[in-house]
Amino acid sequence: MTKVNMHEAKSRLSKLVEMAKNGEDVIIAKNGVPEARIVPYVEEEVDWFGMDAGKGWIADDFDELPPDILAAFYGEDEETDSN
Repeated sequence: MTKVNMHEAKSRLSKLVEMAKNGEDVIIAKNGVPEARIVPYVEEEVDWFGMDAGKGWIADDFDELPPDILAAFYGEDEETDSN
């Protein structure tokens, strides 16, 4: 583990980043107190297939229309049908 103060980190940043990329633990301290850690960047792979699974739902009665709405699709008036 490498521990450096802020001023040293400013002047050696490129070297410290290279050390972190090679797996070394790099800590930046201010007045001897650890403040930050330099870690290598890891590219995350995005898996698009199934990424929305479980985010939506369909009601159990999705395919069933109430009679009044079904009648409206056929231009029927509910009041004239019942008389």
